[in-house]
Amino acid sequence: MLGAIIGDIVGSRFEWQEFKKKEFKLMTPSCCYTDDSLMTLAIGEAFVLGWKERYAPSFQDFVISRMVKMGREHQAAMWGERFYRWFMEDPKPYGGCGNGAAMRVSSVGWIAESEEEVKYFSRLVTEVSHDHPEGIRGAEAVSMAIYLARNGRPMGEIKARMTEYYPHIANLTLAKIRPDYGIDPLGKFITCQGSVPEALVAFFESESFEDAVRNAISLGGDSDTQGAICGSVAEAYYGVPDELEEKAMEYLTDKLRTIYYAFRTVKKKRIPRSE
Repeated sequence: MLGAIIGDIVGSRFEWQEFKKKEFKLMTPSCCYTDDSLMTLAIGEAFVLGWKERYAPSFQDFVISRMVKMGREHQAAMWGERFYRWFMEDPKPYGGCGNGAAMRVSSVGWIAESEEEVKYFSRLVTEVSHDHPEGIRGAEAVSMAIYLARNGRPMGEIKARMTEYYPHIANLTLAKIRPDYGIDPLGKFITCQGSVPEALVAFFESESFEDAVRNAISLGGDSDTQGAICGSVAEAYYGVPDELEEKAMEYLTDKLRTIYYAFRTVKKKRIPRSE
């Protein structure tokens, strides 16, 4: 969750600017949290408050209630049009495959106790709005990458598993992606299928948590969401330096910080890698 929040904050000031560099000040007064952090926290809060009922049929309705509440309390955030209507008017699935499905799901990778639970919970929290197969696939891929990284699996194994979701990822590199990424009138780069593989490659080519976030931002396009997706996996793999956590918390409201700290009481521990 923390990695998604940091990636979101860092990327917020570069969104849609076609910024293609890795050299920049990480967090400035121009940065802010966006809808990515808000929905990440909403789903995390659902697991905290509904922990004992998380396997009950009614839990999905509880997840929806937390997402709707968060959205309505932060209407001024930069929401996508369809998702804004979802939480303001009619919270029913609308066939979405946007990358919002993948940026908000990181808590699943931290609470799941098996790969089966990763698949179960990622679908449960995603299909409430983004029920297109690509939305489901994108959310599951990110959740699974986090789960594997959190359990100490090596980079090579994580990449191999991600090619099960996106076979073409094996041939992608940042150098190939970066020049034209985000310059797409059809908007493929804001779909799960057009952003999750790229965010994962940013992680695969990283050397640290911060380097992973910088890689993601350097792609351009929907930079806050790319940062959130990549950062969520990078947190599970590398951990996050204390100073970055402290800095990120300065951007959140007291209420949002409370949700973040509460989630830390239910998340599973990160297992250091053996490689």
